[in-house]
Amino acid sequence: MRTLIFLCCLLIPAAAYAQDPVAISGPDGNLKVEVAVNNGTPVYSASYKGHTMLKNSPLGVLTNEGDFRTDMRYLESEIGEVEKQYTQRKIKQSYVEYRANTLKVTFENEQEKQISLLFHVSNNDIAFRYELPAWGETMATVIEEEATGFIFPSSAKAFLSPMMTPMTGFARTAPSYESGYVADEALENTNAEYGYVFPGLFRIGEDGWVLLSETGVSSEYNASHLSSFADDGYSIEYPSQEQNNGFGSTGAQIGLPGVTPWRTITVGETLKPIVETTIPWDVVEPLYEPSQYYEFGRGTWSWIIWQDNSMNYKDQVTYIDLAAALDFEFILIDAWWDANIGYKKMEELIRYARSKDVGVFLWYNSNGTVNDAFQTPKDKMHTAIARKKEMKWLQENGVKGIKVDFMGGDKQTTMRLYENILSDANDHGLQVFFHGTTLPRGWERMYPNFVGNEAVLASEMLVFVEDVREKEAFYATLHPFIRNSVATMEFGGVVLNKYLNKGNEDGQKRLTTNAFQLATGVLFQNPVQMFALTPNNLTDAPKHELDFMRALPTTWDETKFIDGYPGEYAVIARKHGETWYVAGVNGGAESKVLNLDLSFIPKKDGVLIRDGEEGLTSVQNEVSITDGTFEVEVDSRGGFVIKF
Repeated sequence: MRTLIFLCCLLIPAAAYAQDPVAISGPDGNLKVEVAVNNGTPVYSASYKGHTMLKNSPLGVLTNEGDFRTDMRYLESEIGEVEKQYTQRKIKQSYVEYRANTLKVTFENEQEKQISLLFHVSNNDIAFRYELPAWGETMATVIEEEATGFIFPSSAKAFLSPMMTPMTGFARTAPSYESGYVADEALENTNAEYGYVFPGLFRIGEDGWVLLSETGVSSEYNASHLSSFADDGYSIEYPSQEQNNGFGSTGAQIGLPGVTPWRTITVGETLKPIVETTIPWDVVEPLYEPSQYYEFGRGTWSWIIWQDNSMNYKDQVTYIDLAAALDFEFILIDAWWDANIGYKKMEELIRYARSKDVGVFLWYNSNGTVNDAFQTPKDKMHTAIARKKEMKWLQENGVKGIKVDFMGGDKQTTMRLYENILSDANDHGLQVFFHGTTLPRGWERMYPNFVGNEAVLASEMLVFVEDVREKEAFYATLHPFIRNSVATMEFGGVVLNKYLNKGNEDGQKRLTTNAFQLATGVLFQNPVQMFALTPNNLTDAPKHELDFMRALPTTWDETKFIDGYPGEYAVIARKHGETWYVAGVNGGAESKVLNLDLSFIPKKDGVLIRDGEEGLTSVQNEVSITDGTFEVEVDSRGGFVIKF
């Protein structure tokens, strides 16, 4: 990895340029940011190829040591550039070259206390954060509010997911980023009581697209989200006081000098930069070294279809055998394993899995104090003493990783719990993914043993909620452009049962096709994927579908946007080694014929799995691309995959 930063000072006297904007563009000159002070309020704007993407939007923070939102004075600016190359196995692209121009703008308030904003502007991405110096002998502060805003042109439409009401939902575990989406919505209609979670996507008329998010949130800060629409735009909101059962600060306690997380803005004429962005990882660094080389892959998971009753020794042996038969690397054993199997029998079960070359992930309840989640193992993860004792047992018995559930909340106290679990787990050679959780914010790079968050209306909601089954295809066409664009997403998908239960004969009927399900194995990116296949699929699913799953990677070297519109359809391509996978789904009510540009794929012969009769699949073992394009028809709630 190599990082180069070059800085030089712009000699700008404050009095002469107090109201004039300071500008910076990306390396290719298309993306431009301007920063100014308007009547004492710091503001910024963004344009792309001359089109306004963000109008003058407010900046600033409120701390317990001073207000940096109004009555501000511009002092100076520094410009520079940054170049970075790094590898990252867990995200959409394994090797990244990042280049951006930088702008650091310093202001002071009426008390002559200074604060700076650091902007990174690349060809399609803006990242900025606040940097706070020590103010004399003051070496700590609390950031109580943030004034950062996002004011869009009047032509903009929103694609947003509302923040859940705190202390509601199952066992008062909300918020857990498990709401649906509004799509192509007028901004004035986006008035959810608790605002909207990151990321948020916006279509700026015919001029392009903007994706908003944040990255670099660690134990040293709280996570934030977007407000509801007000005063012509949105603003950064900190967690509501009701989260964590009302306990804990809603702001951030930081040492000085200190920094905030990065606010990120991805801009493009098309959706290509939105799908392919790596900005969440470009501006962060690993916080510690991996204790070992971590292996990623696919797993079986009985709970998603067979539910709580499957938490017994016999059924878990069956699912270990299923993983072995599919050449999967892992099994996830979910809640109640401690009560229904027990620690001693679990040691025996882990040894059996090892004999089949299957690694074990075990489920844990994060709770001890903040909600009513009662599933066990409980009270094992929220204190350091209990956590380290449990992790010692996990390491001694060769467990590969843990799933920690019911996190809830975005306060700094919860961010500290995430980091403590991850850091301790790394000390014991354990990978970690979280459910009932927040959005990962650069964590794939920051925490070497982190392997994904749920933070989505995932496969479990297909089992529980009819409305989610009805909208499964609609949501799937949104995730590549929004949720999965900025972070890994542990969805637990690829359901090949016709009915979402153990009997597979009646009940919660799946409404999407098998080809759709296989396509989501490519569309939804996570380095460890716990799929929803069941033992009966070994005999009732076609051989070509099982063969596809046996060979399906979970890590990718490259990702490309092919076609799509969020809420209607999505087609992307991912490369693993020398093999390209092209996958698409149709969320519309009618079938759709797509003419795809696949000229970038060097190998022109592939295998196509597409929609067949009655929701099943058909396979074409020899498909060719002659002129760089490929035409495919996709059923309503259907999909396809091509392997080159």
